[in-house]
Amino acid sequence: MKKYIFLLIILAALFVSSGQTYEQQSLIPTLQKYLPGKPLEGTLSRLEIPYWGRTVTVESRGYYHFVEFLIRKGAHLASFGLLAAAIFFVLPKFRLRYVAAFALTVLAASLDEFHQMLTGGRTPYVGDVILDGAGSLIALLLIALVRALRKPQTQNNRRTPA
Repeated sequence: MKKYIFLLIILAALFVSSGQTYEQQSLIPTLQKYLPGKPLEGTLSRLEIPYWGRTVTVESRGYYHFVEFLIRKGAHLASFGLLAAAIFFVLPKFRLRYVAAFALTVLAASLDEFHQMLTGGRTPYVGDVILDGAGSLIALLLIALVRALRKPQTQNNRRTPA
């Protein structure tokens, strides 16, 4: 039951988030308060990130907007990675469980971008769906890796006499 609640919480958080305007979600005042000295500005100024047909840099966006951009895109990876994991664990065990979890997460990401289209001041972007899919893929690969590493230990424990 807890795994279903966790899934619903993630979906609700994504729905609320994609229904907010940029101004409602802006991290700029918080970043200005907690990062007054602009830490790592020199290092971050070397980054050039292609996004939506443009290159996002500290120079083009300003330090705080660039840091916010990195946080927002990191949040895409993390939140849709969590969603993929939650979906994976609520699905029954079957052969294509990883594929189904990935597909359902990408579907949710697509619907999330559609919801943003309906929200004032927000613009849907297929690149975000790709980023969300990458977060999903990373999470599912981590799950597969952990399960593969745990499997031999479980088999060894069964063979060891008590």
